[in-house]
Amino acid sequence: MATVGPPVTEEDLAVAEPSLEVASEMELADWARQDWSRVAPRERLLTMPDCEPELTLGYGVAAWMINNLKQPNGIHAGEPFVPTTGQLEFLLHAYEVNDAGEFTCGRMVRRLAKGSGKSPFAAAVALAELLGPVVFDDFDDSVPGGCVGKPMVMPLVQIVATSERQTANTMRMVRAFCKKGSPFARKYGLDIGKTFIDTTEMGRLEQVTSSAHTLEGAEVSFMVGDEVEHWVPSRGGPDLMATMRRNAAKTGARIMETCNAWIPGQESVAEATFEAWCDQEEGKLRGETKILYDARIAPPKTALNDMAETEGDVPLTDALVFVYQDCPWVNLRAIKEQIWSPDFSISDAKRFFLNAPTAAENSWCPLEDWVANRDLDRKVKKGEDIVMFFDGSKSNDHTALVGCCMEDGHIFKIGHWIPRKTTHEVDVSAVDAGVRRAFRDYNVVAFWADVREWESFVKTTWPEDLGEDLICPAVPGHGPNATPIAWDMRTHAWLFAEATETALAEILEHQFTHDGSAALGEHVSNCRVHEYRGLWSVRKESPKSPRKIDLAVCMIGARMLYRVVKKSDAWAKAQAGTGTWGVYL
Repeated sequence: MATVGPPVTEEDLAVAEPSLEVASEMELADWARQDWSRVAPRERLLTMPDCEPELTLGYGVAAWMINNLKQPNGIHAGEPFVPTTGQLEFLLHAYEVNDAGEFTCGRMVRRLAKGSGKSPFAAAVALAELLGPVVFDDFDDSVPGGCVGKPMVMPLVQIVATSERQTANTMRMVRAFCKKGSPFARKYGLDIGKTFIDTTEMGRLEQVTSSAHTLEGAEVSFMVGDEVEHWVPSRGGPDLMATMRRNAAKTGARIMETCNAWIPGQESVAEATFEAWCDQEEGKLRGETKILYDARIAPPKTALNDMAETEGDVPLTDALVFVYQDCPWVNLRAIKEQIWSPDFSISDAKRFFLNAPTAAENSWCPLEDWVANRDLDRKVKKGEDIVMFFDGSKSNDHTALVGCCMEDGHIFKIGHWIPRKTTHEVDVSAVDAGVRRAFRDYNVVAFWADVREWESFVKTTWPEDLGEDLICPAVPGHGPNATPIAWDMRTHAWLFAEATETALAEILEHQFTHDGSAALGEHVSNCRVHEYRGLWSVRKESPKSPRKIDLAVCMIGARMLYRVVKKSDAWAKAQAGTGTWGVYL
C-alpha cells in the first residue's frame, strides 16, 4: 500500500509560512484591518473565518503536500511545494471536522485575482484527495489539528469544466507535479495519461469535460469545478454543477470551485455560489454543512492610479498589495502596467486584478458608493422621530418596510418578509405585527405605503388604528380620496422617478447614511435603470427575475417622504412647538 507522510509538525509549519515580501513593501491601510464579520457578506473584502479550527485534518494534508510535491515551475521549481499562509489557512478550514469526525463544509470556493496561483493549488489539493490523508481516522491531541487522517479507499477525483480549455491549466499542473519517472510517480506507482492518473490502489484522478448527462451517476469522492465564472447557461454550466452536486450528495463527496470575479447578470455558477454563501452568512440556509468561501477583494473605491483624487479613494498600489498579499511571486509593477494599458478595459481590470465583479451596464447605483455610506455604529433609538415607506405583495414577491430618521436622514431596514416556499404567500399577520411594532418602537411622524395588494390595510386598517398622529398625508385634503397612508405608485410613477433620481444623487454625494443591511444592499445592487417620461426610475432586470428590489424601492420612498416632511409646515410647527400633530394639518 502507498505510504503517507507523517503529520505536519510545528517545525514544518515554520517552514510553510512564506516571507511575504510583496506585502511588506508597505503597511496595510486601516480599511484592511477591520472586523469583516460585522460587514454584510456582499461588502466584505475578506471572506474567510478569522479563527483557527479546533479540529482539522488540514495540517496533515499540508504536510503531505510538503513531503511529496515539488514546485513545478517558477524560480522555486524543484523545491518542496510549501503552501502559502493563505493556502494553509484554506486547508485548515476546508478539512475542519466536528466532534464526530465529519467535515463541516461540503463546498469550498477559491475566488482570487488573476495570477494568485489557483491552478497549482487546485492541482495539489486534487492529488492530496487522490493519495493523501484526507479521510478522518482518529483524534490525537498530540498533533496539530487534534486529529489524523488516512487515504481514501478507491478515490475518484474529477477536475470538471464545460470545456477542455478550462481544465487545461489545472490538469497541466497535475501532470507537472507527477511527471512520468519522477520519484513521486514511482513512490505511488502512478499510471499517468494525458487526461487521467491511475493508482495501484484502484484510485483515479480524471479530467472531465463531457456534458451533464454523461456525468450522471459517477461514484466520485472529490470534484474540482474549474473557472466557474465561465459556467453560464449557454455552456451548460448550471446543469453541470447541478449534476456534480447530485453525485456529491449520493456519495458524500465534496466540491471545490475556483474562479475569478464574474460578470453580473450572466447567471454563472460563480455568481450563484456566491449568492448561496451570502444566504448562508445571513442565516437563510438550512443544514449544518457549510460553504467555505475564500476571497480577497479590493475596496470598491479603488482608484485605477496611485492618486486618491476624492475622499475615500484607495490608491491602486495599496489595493493590489492587499489583493496579492499572499502571492509573493506576483510582479505588481507588471500588473499596473497592464491596467494602465490604453487597450485594457476598466471592467477587465477590476475583474481580473481587483477581484471585483463589474456591475451590469444598466445598473442604477454603483455598489461601492452605496457601501461607502454605511454607518454600522449609528443606532436608531427607541422613540426616535422617523418616517416609513412600505411596498407590499401578498404572494410571489417580497414585502418591505424601510425607515428614515428625521434627525439626520439615516436609512434603516425595519421589515423584510419573503413568501413561504410551501404556499408562495407572505405571512400577512407577521407584516401587520411588524408595522405595529414599528409604531410602538419609534415616533412615526409620516407613513406612506403602496396600495397594490394591501388596499384594506393601507386605506382602512392602518389609518384607523395608527394614523391619528401622522403628518404629511399621502393624499391631503378632506374629500373621499384623502388618505394619510395610501400612496399608489401606479398613479405617482413620475413623482417616484423624480425621487429615484434625487436618491441616486444623494447616494453619490454621500448625503445620508444607512445601516449596512445585507438585504437592502442586495436590492440596491439589483436595481436597473428604467426611463419614464424623461426621468430615470428603477425596475428589476426582467419582470420574472428572482433578483428583488423591494427594499430599494422602500429606501427611495423613505428618502422622498423624509424630504417632504422636512419641507412641510406641519414639521416646522411641530419642531417649534406651536403646532398640533394631526393627519390633515
